[in-house]
Amino acid sequence: MASGKDPVIIATRGSALALAQAHLVFDQCRVAFPGLRFEIKTIKTTGDRLQTVSLASANLPKGLFTKELEVALLRGQADLAVHSLKDLPTELPAGLKLGAVGKRADVRDVLIYRDGFAVGPGFSGFQPHLKSLPQAATIATSSERRRAQLLERRPDLKIIPIRGNVPTRLQKLAEQPAFDAIILAAAGLERLGFQISAEGRLSGDAVPEGLLATRLEPEEMLPCVGQAALGIEVRADDGRIVSICERLNHYNTQQCVTAERAFLKGMGGGCQIPVAAYAEVLGTQLRMRAVSFLGQGARRGEATRPMTEAVDLGLQLASQLRT
Repeated sequence: MASGKDPVIIATRGSALALAQAHLVFDQCRVAFPGLRFEIKTIKTTGDRLQTVSLASANLPKGLFTKELEVALLRGQADLAVHSLKDLPTELPAGLKLGAVGKRADVRDVLIYRDGFAVGPGFSGFQPHLKSLPQAATIATSSERRRAQLLERRPDLKIIPIRGNVPTRLQKLAEQPAFDAIILAAAGLERLGFQISAEGRLSGDAVPEGLLATRLEPEEMLPCVGQAALGIEVRADDGRIVSICERLNHYNTQQCVTAERAFLKGMGGGCQIPVAAYAEVLGTQLRMRAVSFLGQGARRGEATRPMTEAVDLGLQLASQLRT
């Protein structure tokens, strides 16, 4: 556990995206607390070691991308753990808590495809949408949420799994004709320095030539719980670190993801189940849309409550979609 003179240790996974996200928190800490020292510590997680295993497997342990970081926190080997909030289970180990939530980035998903990829009827301009994809196109994604929403809109599509970090997936798309497109999170692409031009061209370091991209609006692809937000996990009894987190927290984002995580918990599932939820701040209100594919077909819901009732909003929609 850090004393007043020790550096504050920020734990993270070792992927390029995880490191980029940890450095965002590191930079924020340095600005907010110029008198303190901060260091980043890289830790390999179970999810990093199981790159060839489908995320839909029922045998995967909980906390696939978080457990080893949490062990480091509990042992005093780290003081903050930076997570993609979508990967953080709703139930945390005893002694740990979500200390802060960073300001949310672009919440949308992105459809990425090869230049020259044929599009079906309904395509206009440079930006195809799901309805304009060719008949029986093959889309690669590791997400059950994305798979369910794709097949709801386009039952003819073929959905196959894909693993690996962002550059690896982009390289697979460029080189493997076995699939036509992939779907990634806009926030992850942005944090890795990738850009999408007005014409839909994807650019950035390690981007293969000839890839195009289009953002999918929430009306077309509802995001997963916590998407585009960073979660900072800490020891619940470490007052020094908890006070640091108070300066790092973005209240509006925190309330949104609190509602979403309450919904996920109310649905009784983990990060990989086929549900989606997205809360937005409207003045002093929270509006949340949600969808569940846990039963036969899709069940959708929407509700609005005061921002101070984030947990109740999530539980309300979970109850609605379970009945």
